[in-house]
Amino acid sequence: MPYGFLDIAITPSVQAAQAAMGADRVWRTFTGERSFDRFTEAETAFITARDSFYMASVSETGWPYVQHRGGPAGFLRVIDDRTLAFADYRGNRQYISTGNLAANDRACLILMDYPNRARLKVYAHVEILAVDAEPNLADAVAAPDYRARVERIYRLRLAAFDWNCPQHITPRFTEAELAVALQPLQARLAELEAENRALRAARPAADG
Repeated sequence: MPYGFLDIAITPSVQAAQAAMGADRVWRTFTGERSFDRFTEAETAFITARDSFYMASVSETGWPYVQHRGGPAGFLRVIDDRTLAFADYRGNRQYISTGNLAANDRACLILMDYPNRARLKVYAHVEILAVDAEPNLADAVAAPDYRARVERIYRLRLAAFDWNCPQHITPRFTEAELAVALQPLQARLAELEAENRALRAARPAADG
């Protein structure tokens, strides 16, 4: 049965490694249907909530390159159930990913949700577009309140995706996530401080 992500990832050398470790039988006997070539509501919600991801490309000399991409939450847009897109903002101007993808359009993305220990992997073919090439797409990926210069647009055509298990993912929290988590504690501290002030204010009258 198909397992879209592994159908791409498992090459003869990977099969040899699996066999050496006694894991090849796991995939030979796999009976489920996991084509994973369409984003569902679950993937769409997960992608929309992310404010960063990692993207791997391969150079013409065969070296991999992994780049961190960040922006406001949801800057990686789900255009439809097989298409993602994002605005490429000006950075250090090395253009390694852009150059790699011009020669080989294959990319792999990893999207992390550290607090919930979730990880989504995406294989895609990438098309690089000028900002004014498709106005509707430019509007779809725009983030008007984000102060950064857009140099180009990346459109990603889904090949396959897969979810990883949470094992070995250490929970980490952003400042905004910690602020939300700490709100009940801060409210309780404010209540206790108010009670202490009231008790101090009432003490002289009680002593007299």
